[in-house]
Amino acid sequence: MQHVFATIYLYVVSQHLGNVLYGINVKRIVFDPIDYNDGKMSVLRVKRSVQTLTLAMILVYTTLLLYQSLSRGLIQSSQQIVRDVNSIMAKDYEEMFFENNRIMEVREKRMSVDKFTSDITPSVTATKKPTITKLEDLFISVKTTKHYHYQRLPIIIKTWFQLAKHQTWFFTDVDDREFQEKTNGHMVNTNCSSSHNRKALCCKMSVELDTFLESDKKWFCHFDDDNYVNVPRLIRLLEDYNSQEDWYLGKPSIRAPLELLNKEKNPQKISFWFATGGAGFCVSRALALKMIPIASAGKFISTGEKIRLPDDVTMGYIIEHKLKKPLTVVDQFHSHLEPMKFLRRDTLYDQISFSYSRNKDEWNVVKIEGFDIKYDPNRFLSLHCHLFPYFSFCPR
Repeated sequence: MQHVFATIYLYVVSQHLGNVLYGINVKRIVFDPIDYNDGKMSVLRVKRSVQTLTLAMILVYTTLLLYQSLSRGLIQSSQQIVRDVNSIMAKDYEEMFFENNRIMEVREKRMSVDKFTSDITPSVTATKKPTITKLEDLFISVKTTKHYHYQRLPIIIKTWFQLAKHQTWFFTDVDDREFQEKTNGHMVNTNCSSSHNRKALCCKMSVELDTFLESDKKWFCHFDDDNYVNVPRLIRLLEDYNSQEDWYLGKPSIRAPLELLNKEKNPQKISFWFATGGAGFCVSRALALKMIPIASAGKFISTGEKIRLPDDVTMGYIIEHKLKKPLTVVDQFHSHLEPMKFLRRDTLYDQISFSYSRNKDEWNVVKIEGFDIKYDPNRFLSLHCHLFPYFSFCPR
């Protein structure tokens, strides 16, 4: 507003100055009548010149004012934009910081895993075929029983189940409304016995296999309820294999192939490897489809009864002996039969599964700092926070 008043003031001054000059020259003309006409013309020219000059100054001044106003507006807008951006960045900085660090850490670990797994000598000579494997391609089964629902399932549901809640199913022997809700309907009552004998174990494995075959998933991965599963690392493993080929991935718990006497028509000694169920194993869909004539619709149970061996051994018998498909050893699967304390802290990111056991007052657990031993005796909670520190219950 003050710029407008300044402009009007300049204009009034120019008018006044023109009138003053005009008056001076008129007085001179009155006392010198001879030059009246010439003087009158001269006065008019001077007045017009002053007014023209003043208008030019007003134009220049107005232009400068407009430029200044526009520049100030642009600067203020730019400053406001910068303030808005800074506000947004400040609001999300912490979350972005932790997330970016985690992504970089995972990338570094993946590079380490690639180098680590390249040195593993599988039990067979086969060419790995990289494929795109997503979390949605997995069918993860967890074998449990009513006796362990409250003892073992809560820690799984709180930790690694959250990373694959739509892909993980619990196979048990009773209806349990409470855990049915906690797992979003992912508790399957197999109607098998709750005992730990051979037939009960094979019964549950049979239901696990049939349920997988009814799905459209590419990989069947079995674990026990005393396993912690590093889900991202499991996916990374399966990316190295083609689900349309025959793959049986796992880790044996014995140092030599299992030998037994085949009691069929021509009795003979046979030997085969099997992946221990306590560490977990994975079977490709292509191989599972080949198992249908031998293992589906209850045949898995009858096969286990025939060789009189539990579920994981029966699985190895069907795949290695019957179908002649060898086990591919993956050392990153771990069972409670191994001493967990020997897993180095700097290699935990590379492992796929962990376990635990208790012998009297001594625990066989992963050696990892974290929560108090009374609160986290099997160390799964501390392990989870080590691998995925962004979970809300993990200490900061």
